[in-house]
Amino acid sequence: EEQLVASGGALVQAGGSLRLTCTASGFMFSATYMTWVRQAPGKEYEFVSAISSGGGNTWYADSVKGRATISRDNAKSALYLQLTNLKMEDTATYYCVKGYQRPSMGWVPRGQGTAVSVSP
Repeated sequence: EEQLVASGGALVQAGGSLRLTCTASGFMFSATYMTWVRQAPGKEYEFVSAISSGGGNTWYADSVKGRATISRDNAKSALYLQLTNLKMEDTATYYCVKGYQRPSMGWVPRGQGTAVSVSP
């Protein structure tokens, strides 16, 4: 059974940093592109960042470019998202997703997300 569990979310002050972790199992992680998406309260799911299977290619949403770093450890089947200079608009539940995913209307991620809340 495929499982994706995100962790590392917390309540942080604006300007702070966080490192989110996603632990994957049940599929060949090392051969799979991976994506981080998020859902802010009352909003649709939003693409945040993606990484190729070997980690050599990365993509970022304009909203986090320069403040986010996506990485992976294929030996550990783990995906990471380092967020710096957090802003209140980063408040959301973050999910890791198998594959390269640009959320569309009605799409819902599988797996457990982690909540990030940024305070003034």
